[in-house]
Amino acid sequence: MSGNAPGPGFAPGRHPIQGYGADGFRFAGMAHPGSVMALPSGIRAWAVKDLSAVSDTDLAPLMDERDAIEILIIGSGKKAMLPIGPLADRLREAGFRPDFMDTPAAARTYNVLLAEDRRVAALLISMV
Repeated sequence: MSGNAPGPGFAPGRHPIQGYGADGFRFAGMAHPGSVMALPSGIRAWAVKDLSAVSDTDLAPLMDERDAIEILIIGSGKKAMLPIGPLADRLREAGFRPDFMDTPAAARTYNVLLAEDRRVAALLISMV
């Protein structure tokens, strides 16, 4: 990995999202009040609050694991948003075909695909 080693706010391993709502996300017996990245290596805190403000630094952990990911789901918060131009372009250039939806639908879809043992990752914006 390129300097994005797991640290605080990281639950190693593949975990379903056990709950989500105004209080954030629950997974692996933990709760997190903000956005999360669910990657093959684990679930990590993600400082992003709005997809229009995602930087390359914000995407670095995802890009580090791109070869282990077949499906990328992006939860945009309370409402589904059309793919954001620069973000969608960066992801497509990296070989992803992201599916954008509201966060509750994204979390449910992630859980189904995870249960099917698919190579799935999710970027989930908090609904706080």
